Amino acid sequence: MTGVEVGHEQLMALIDHTSAVIYMRDLDGRYLLVNRQYERLFDVSRDAIVGLTDHDLFPKEIADDFRANDLRAASRGEPVLMEEVAPGEDGPHTYITVKFPLTDAQGRPYAVGGISTDITDRKRAEEEVRRLNAELEQRVRERTAELEASTRELDAFAYSVSHDLRAPLRSLEGFSQLLLEDYGDRLDDEGRQYLGRIKANAARMAQMIDDLLNLSRATRAHMIRDRTDLSAMSADIIAELRCLEPARQVSVHVDDGLVTYGDPHLIGLVLRNLLGNAWKFTGKRPDAEIHVGACDSGGERVFTIADNGAGFDMRHAAKLFDPFRRLHAASEFEGTGIGLAIVHRIVTRHGGRVWAASEPGQGATFHVTFQPAPASAPALASGG
Repeated sequence: MTGVEVGHEQLMALIDHTSAVIYMRDLDGRYLLVNRQYERLFDVSRDAIVGLTDHDLFPKEIADDFRANDLRAASRGEPVLMEEVAPGEDGPHTYITVKFPLTDAQGRPYAVGGISTDITDRKRAEEEVRRLNAELEQRVRERTAELEASTRELDAFAYSVSHDLRAPLRSLEGFSQLLLEDYGDRLDDEGRQYLGRIKANAARMAQMIDDLLNLSRATRAHMIRDRTDLSAMSADIIAELRCLEPARQVSVHVDDGLVTYGDPHLIGLVLRNLLGNAWKFTGKRPDAEIHVGACDSGGERVFTIADNGAGFDMRHAAKLFDPFRRLHAASEFEGTGIGLAIVHRIVTRHGGRVWAASEPGQGATFHVTFQPAPASAPALASGG
């Protein structure tokens, strides 16, 4: 046995023990050699295939692609990577193929070799993922359409209910006022007190309806994220509160440069509720103080609204943001118990957190964070 014969046998043993499909065709497309994996996959012996072309073995469209890829590798004079499809027992199979020219002593190509690796399982898995993603996207679209329809129905229902409820409340309040004005002198003090309570509770019920609608809108309203100046917004709200109670003396300090990124209207509702509470719960203090500021903690910007008012017991803090939850009697401080629920929902929608620290009689401090601005947003100035 010659050295050349030993080398050929070793080469054939090597290519016969690989899972890849290996073959060689001359420039006319006739097979010169295939390995055992080729024989197993395409049910043809290496002796029978020699001299045949792909057009003898495969459908014309597939054979044309194989031939075109062979010629591309031969003309380039270097290995070429591509995907090819060949028939299999369970349907078409996809292969990653490297084709390369074989050259003679003068460097002229005389044949093309190919090594093909079956990636069908991977391709089918990718196709299944794409199919599942498409189904998921379709379900999301359908679910979104259903939610949008439900939201429209809820909005219409809320508007209808609020309109229908307001009408009798206006009647209650209006007729109570007429009774006081026109028949007050015929009633004793207790009768006038009863009418006053009816009128006050009708007004409170109307405020609850407004607050419930605001709570609903805070959950579903479309959000527009933009740079929001909390310092300017806080100053405007405090000015409005002073106009409502000009006789009150409240020391208010708002730090400069308090800026965040979010929906200006919704964030305005957060400040309006928190500052409104601070203003209300300092109502019995002659030295009332409110401070709006910020600090950096744990890598995030934390905004604070602090007051020296009535405060509350921290044992009830877990229920502070529940709708209709009140920590003070209505006779002591008016309100519907909706404001902090609105704050919590808006802050949560902004990807932030809200929490409070307080002691009875020692005031309260509310801490608020918002989701950081995206990298594409304008830079936010820091202050406080």
